[in-house]
Amino acid sequence: MQTLARLLLVAAMAHALAWAAPPNILFIAIDDLNDWTGFLDGHPQAQTPHMDRLASKGVNFRNAHTAAPGCSPSRNALLFGIQPFHSGLYPFYDTDKIDAHIVDQYTTLPQLFNESGYDTFASGKIHHGTAWTYDKDGGRREWTEHNAERIAGLPPLVYEPEAGYVQGNSRKMAFCPTTSPLEHHRDYVTSEFGVDVLSREHQRPFFLAVGFYKPHLPFIAPMRFFELYQDGIEAPPVKTDDLADVPWPARRNVRLNDDIRYRQEGTWEDVRRAYLASISWTDWNVGRVLDALENSPYSENTIVVLWSDHGYHLGEKRSFRKFSLWEEATHVPFIIWDTREDAATGRSTDEAVSLIDIYPTLAEMAGLDAPSYVDGASLVPFLADATYQRAEPAITTWGRGQANIWFAPELSTTADSTDIGLRKYIRPLCGTMLVPGHDGVRTPRST
Repeated sequence: MQTLARLLLVAAMAHALAWAAPPNILFIAIDDLNDWTGFLDGHPQAQTPHMDRLASKGVNFRNAHTAAPGCSPSRNALLFGIQPFHSGLYPFYDTDKIDAHIVDQYTTLPQLFNESGYDTFASGKIHHGTAWTYDKDGGRREWTEHNAERIAGLPPLVYEPEAGYVQGNSRKMAFCPTTSPLEHHRDYVTSEFGVDVLSREHQRPFFLAVGFYKPHLPFIAPMRFFELYQDGIEAPPVKTDDLADVPWPARRNVRLNDDIRYRQEGTWEDVRRAYLASISWTDWNVGRVLDALENSPYSENTIVVLWSDHGYHLGEKRSFRKFSLWEEATHVPFIIWDTREDAATGRSTDEAVSLIDIYPTLAEMAGLDAPSYVDGASLVPFLADATYQRAEPAITTWGRGQANIWFAPELSTTADSTDIGLRKYIRPLCGTMLVPGHDGVRTPRST
């Protein structure tokens, strides 16, 4: 009994020390991933066992939305911590193309940690465009170490178009397996970097960002991931007259050209199969990093956050890609797992939250002061109690004057997941309306 008591005391002391020490951050960014995952039930054939495992341990925000349905404005909002309707950063462009006097007003999330005593590591797509992320000052503004040169030096991937579909001669519009070695794929190199960093002995807390490119176009992955989807691919439900009741201002969101092509060529199934294969490929790489964390000395003092920059249309609303204010393009996977918690199983919430909430949440969890200009609200209350309810909506904007406001569900989170779409209050503000109270660019206040 005395031995057992000592062991329990040691365990309790270790847990208390883990909370006393600054937490490490594992920041997993995924490009163009919609809700076609197991933990969001977006597609019945999706195979994402590693992300599902993460969701089973942390808090799964089932009703999370992007700040903007495009890579650049979404990532600018999240990483600068400010909504597009406050920054004016609506357009889709690489960060290095923005005037320096605009972006220099802001402290990026990794920069905040870097300036607060953290070692910061990065691989892959974090900001939109690598020039500002890694080339400006060698990336030293944000990163202690990155592997951008390693990724830039990778050889072109070899496609196997006969085993899929390629649109003309385009390398971007390819939906097929690759035959290149794993080591030639950017996402494999990124997961390898994450595994390496987690295997090291660190003297200071770390912020490790791994940014996976897939399932961004082209939809390519090693053959083994296409082999997961050999059966017929189930198409998402699409009404034949789905656009009949859509007002003309909102029809600017529709992207018909791709849908018309894939219907005429009979290639929608190839496109969807390749998208699912790309998702499973990313899931496999995410799993490598999660395994490395769980087998490391940092497995009980690390906060894991996984997010996608926006969703994706695969034929819904007669559209392909993102760039719309419909839920297919705004709804995103978003999980937070605090390994310091004792919770044995994961929890989920259907409250409406936004990726803009990540900045204040991680700042609070790490005991850091976020700049006073930062938008969003901390999600820490949800980590303590997944049944927590809040009044703030999630706001998605796509260009000035166009937004959707996503409100919390009216029913409890224990309801069947199939009715989640019926339990959201959606207020489309398409056309000329602005988000009330948010109609101008806001200059950051001093911190």
